[in-house]
Amino acid sequence: MKPGIHPAYGPVVFRDRAADFAFLTRSTATSDRTVEWEDGNTYPVIDVEISSASHPFYTGTARVLDTAGRVERFERRYGTRTPGGRRAAGDERGDR
Repeated sequence: MKPGIHPAYGPVVFRDRAADFAFLTRSTATSDRTVEWEDGNTYPVIDVEISSASHPFYTGTARVLDTAGRVERFERRYGTRTPGGRRAAGDERGDR
């Protein structure tokens, strides 16, 4: 690496306030705010809006879309068509 052109790489605490979760890692990100960590040292802290502790994918609270139900609801609302392009028998909407 070329000396003098890279940002400082050091320990930083990332804190997710929504989940009351923080972790210490190394990063080039900096902050004016600091926090005292569990080891007694003071590190810069960066507050993030979402982390693995609060993201629905990682917490298992992600919603699964019911695609089959959506198709059925669409067909009930707008009807189905036959291969010839006409509406299926029993469709009360008729052609427009």
